[in-house]
Amino acid sequence: MSQPFVAIGLQNPKTPINVDGIMRACGCYQANAVFYTGRRYELALRSSPQYQVDTKKAAQHIPMKKVESLLEADVPENCNIICVDFVEGATPLPEFEHPENAFYIFGPEDGTVRQELVDRADAVVYVPTIGCMNLAASVNVLLYDRLSKASNTSSESLNHNQHIQQNRDTNNRVKVRN
Repeated sequence: MSQPFVAIGLQNPKTPINVDGIMRACGCYQANAVFYTGRRYELALRSSPQYQVDTKKAAQHIPMKKVESLLEADVPENCNIICVDFVEGATPLPEFEHPENAFYIFGPEDGTVRQELVDRADAVVYVPTIGCMNLAASVNVLLYDRLSKASNTSSESLNHNQHIQQNRDTNNRVKVRN
């Protein structure tokens, strides 16, 4: 059985700290690639001080590529396009069933997903919140939801302590005492 393919598409992201946080989320939740459009990210990257959010250095092994159009991104043909934004008619994320192969497209921090992307999407979902979340937070919530729903349907037995030991930060050696 082949591994699922998951890509993130960012429409004209604005801040390097958000993009860095998205790269870290992609590393934590095993996304395969990130694509972005626009010039604001690159301009901000050159002119603002950098804060390292991607402490796992996911950007070193997950490709991030600028594209002219997210609809022309190099994702497998069998990927469903899923727009994630607060738009009328969208499905609440808790009710959404993630496809095996997905290209999740997010709008900019200070805007919304373009209508042409929504029109081409196989699904449009939103994270039910009071107000809009930060872009990196939205990507984290979406990818966590995907992972948690896949884990709930998995027949594999998971040793939780082993998982924690393999994936926690090197500075964390705390245990729950009974």
